[in-house]
Amino acid sequence: MVYTISGIRFSILPSLHNSTFRSDHRTASLPVFLRKNSFSRKILAVKSSHDSDSLSSAIAEDKVLIPQDQDNSASLTDQLETPNIASEDAQNFEDLTMEDEDKYSISEAAGSYQQIEDGQGSVATSLVDVNIPAKKTSISVGRKGKIVSDEAKPRIIPPPGAGQKIYEIDPSLLPHRGHLDFRYGQYKRLRDEIDKYEGGLDTFSRSYENFGFTRSATGITYREWAPGAKSAALIGDFNNWNPNADVMTKNEFGVWEIFLPNNVDGSPPIPHGSRVKIRMDTPSGIKDSIPAWIKFSVQAPGEIPYSGIYYDPPEEEKYVFKHPRPERPKSLRIYESHIGMSSPEPKINTYVNFRDDVLPRIKRLGYNAVQIMAIQEHSYYASFGYHVTNFFAPSSRFGTPEELKSLIDRAHELGLLVLMDIVHSHASNNTLDGLNMFDGTDSHYFYPGSRGYHWMWDSRLFNYGSWEVLRFLLSNARWWLDEYKFDGFRFDGVTSMMYTHHGLQVAFTGNYNEYFGFATDVDAVVYLMLANDVIHGLFPEAVTIGEDVSGMPTFCLPTQDGGVGFDYRLHMAIADKWIEILKKSDEDWKMGDIVHTLTNRRWQEKCVAYAESHDQALVGDKTIAFWLMDKDMYDFMALDRPSTPLIDRGIALHKMIRLITMGLGGEGYLNFMGNEFGHPEWIDFPRGEQHLPNGVVVPGNNNSFDKCRRRFDLGDADYLRYRGMQEFDQAMQHVEEKFGFMTAEHQYISRKNEGDRIIVFERGNLVFVFNFHWTNSYSDYRVGCLTPGKYKIVLDSDDALFGGFSRLNHAAEYFTSEGWFDDRPRSFLIYAPSRTAVVYALEDEVESEAVDP
Repeated sequence: MVYTISGIRFSILPSLHNSTFRSDHRTASLPVFLRKNSFSRKILAVKSSHDSDSLSSAIAEDKVLIPQDQDNSASLTDQLETPNIASEDAQNFEDLTMEDEDKYSISEAAGSYQQIEDGQGSVATSLVDVNIPAKKTSISVGRKGKIVSDEAKPRIIPPPGAGQKIYEIDPSLLPHRGHLDFRYGQYKRLRDEIDKYEGGLDTFSRSYENFGFTRSATGITYREWAPGAKSAALIGDFNNWNPNADVMTKNEFGVWEIFLPNNVDGSPPIPHGSRVKIRMDTPSGIKDSIPAWIKFSVQAPGEIPYSGIYYDPPEEEKYVFKHPRPERPKSLRIYESHIGMSSPEPKINTYVNFRDDVLPRIKRLGYNAVQIMAIQEHSYYASFGYHVTNFFAPSSRFGTPEELKSLIDRAHELGLLVLMDIVHSHASNNTLDGLNMFDGTDSHYFYPGSRGYHWMWDSRLFNYGSWEVLRFLLSNARWWLDEYKFDGFRFDGVTSMMYTHHGLQVAFTGNYNEYFGFATDVDAVVYLMLANDVIHGLFPEAVTIGEDVSGMPTFCLPTQDGGVGFDYRLHMAIADKWIEILKKSDEDWKMGDIVHTLTNRRWQEKCVAYAESHDQALVGDKTIAFWLMDKDMYDFMALDRPSTPLIDRGIALHKMIRLITMGLGGEGYLNFMGNEFGHPEWIDFPRGEQHLPNGVVVPGNNNSFDKCRRRFDLGDADYLRYRGMQEFDQAMQHVEEKFGFMTAEHQYISRKNEGDRIIVFERGNLVFVFNFHWTNSYSDYRVGCLTPGKYKIVLDSDDALFGGFSRLNHAAEYFTSEGWFDDRPRSFLIYAPSRTAVVYALEDEVESEAVDP
């Protein structure tokens, strides 16, 4: 008897777990996947470095001790240099005293050795040439059958720079030079040590080729870092879960290892699709864990825990990418999405359905990037993917790894970048399926004690000063880019990473002392610098976006210049400001307040602006559409019924809020799926009743999917008013595509009139006019401009197509007149209807850059 998930056949399996740390595995005669894998390849193996907790060390003399290798025999190529270093002194940090030094964590680095299997499972130490040929050719079959050759550029991670340019960009950083130079010194020290003991960041970030399961021509090697374990054995379907069959050995660095030779007939010792776990005797007792580097895990029907899956399909079943990555667009327009809730039906959607149904919609709407949430496996669906249990495994709820690859390839065919919402800020506290207490200790991947626990998120916090944590996370970022061809990341929860207070109950005022003091987790910031080095060095077109609410200076400046290295900061203050404003009456809206929030960002540091993301749609909050129209959305959105003042106001302001956010808020724009047409309801994942330890009962929703879906049918229906908002959002994206105003160098705000409720600004050669007044329309209203000529309307929120009242004549022409007005050398007269946003462009540019309807 079998059951099917996304086209994959699984055997019916008994329950595997009876308690948190113990598993009662019963004999299973069938593997999860019932096909033999004939694929084999030679691999390079790594003998992992020793890891230890971050050491507190005096700033003036931060020498790091490295465990010495006991085997001094010559390698196949040359003898390894004895790994004993004294790292260079950090830059003078004048503000620190000996009593303060323990607030900075200086991590112990350690050597590791490359090893080559000899075909029998034994290894010989060898230095590895890091200049691995990067020349690859991928064949892309276009729609007309054209074969396109895409030869990858050599992958080179540039060495650290001087790290001093940040002071030229922002001289106000100079008083904090001690902190920033110390930070850069720590970054350079780690770069040097990784170069010396790991063969460089390129090799270090490919540790997934050595840890977890790796295939060779002669068998399978499994390695796992678990220094706290007293003994370990590999168990699974392949050996009938016998803990005595395949006992592992541990080296001096805490890495357990076993080599399983091929079967007599040459078949792999572990069939593709088999369930696997590692059984360890730990300080907390006997524990069965899913391998930390597992590439796939599943939850069988009726079972609570997940099972790790040995995933290595035969060649004929592997997805082959056909389309090259698109070029990185200058203006980034992101459609934030969640695979599971992307269907109009109350169900968990699949990679295949998203590929076939949602990607064409995103392309048609005019977005050029899709950001996908909840890709990394997470046992708790309602965590929205933010409580990750298996960092290298794509969520099996939505389908198979090959189906995810086909989704990404289809997006590339459509010219869409695919960004992953990656979670390196914390991990699930789940001890059954995740990393928490993996080897039975509290301080394995995470900080021990309270520092390793996020009280608000109820999750574990990584120890970014740990050598092996750096290996794990850097390799994780590299894995998704290499294996799945993602085009970049939105790093979740970066504020929580960069500060020991995690940004909780802290009001950032912009005072630089808030960013460069003892509350800053330098280890975490340095990790982010290293991650950006790996991503941008090896994938120059990749995009990194950091979710930072604090406004950390240098966040979006290159690491070589002393910055953290992100391409964009997520401009989170904008969405918060809109919610604050929407709670006020129209008379209390301040034009200056709106403009200040939208433009309050650091010079030369790019931002992704958004009016609302998934955060604003969760239970306990309301979308902008719901703030504006509330329960009227249920009864008055049909065009064959009379509207209400609340609906008219809501639709008008919904369009204006989105356009002014895109127009002034940043160099990129983001929208959560469904909000483009004003999705009427919140997001509520299926959940049952919860009984908390303190006796409080949290009501569930009977595990309903009713509000865990996206009603795209509402936006598509030509008889509903949702359609007009969707049409406007689509037109807005296409205007940006044609004119590229988000990244135009010229930006000037000429008017923010509190009495008229008018905002006028230029971006590029476009002139934007917003009339937020609830009743007043203005005839012969003069607006300033820079460039002379004849202007025409290219976008009008009052257009009937967008649910407006058609008060403007789109055939009208607007001629500039000379003379200073609002500090502009020229101006022209317009009609500005109430609650309307209009974009004007020079006629010559309108004709040469015709906007698609």
